[in-house]
Amino acid sequence: MADKKQRLLELIKLLSYEKREVTLTSGKKSSYYIDGKQTTLDPEGAYLTGELFTDIIKKEFGEANGVGGITLGADPIISAVMIAGYTRGLRLKGFIVRKEAKGHGTGAWIEGLKGFQPGDRVVIVEDVVTTGGSAIKAVEKAQDAGLKVLGIIAIVDRLEGGRELIESKGYRLFSLFTKADLGE
Repeated sequence: MADKKQRLLELIKLLSYEKREVTLTSGKKSSYYIDGKQTTLDPEGAYLTGELFTDIIKKEFGEANGVGGITLGADPIISAVMIAGYTRGLRLKGFIVRKEAKGHGTGAWIEGLKGFQPGDRVVIVEDVVTTGGSAIKAVEKAQDAGLKVLGIIAIVDRLEGGRELIESKGYRLFSLFTKADLGE
């Protein structure tokens, strides 16, 4: 696992990490940016993310039968985890939480619910946690749909209050890396 984790960190630094001024989704200003999708949409990055997240799910959330998160950052992670889990005998179904309710048809907040039953146990996945707001929104929408959220896994925790918010709501956050691993 250590080799996979080290290689994923190298890919994040190469593909996703940028030293520049940005305004984050939270509205906060930052001197660096992490676009996790650049890594999770790379074949090797997706493979490594799926493997490492599946390791955490097996160890910490063994009773999980699904994974989901807020579109767009979670989308490739969900797919990678479903595939990695399947190759190890885990049948983890996936769901995607919209940023806003569908504007037509059913008006659904979540795609992929047909494979779930009320009470199914799920893990929320994220590429980057800053304030924790997106993760908590995903938790709330999953709960509204009748799912039981076990916890949250992120690629990077920026250490800007997200863990504290998530834990204050009664959930555990596991992250592969923190901003310190990126030299911040």
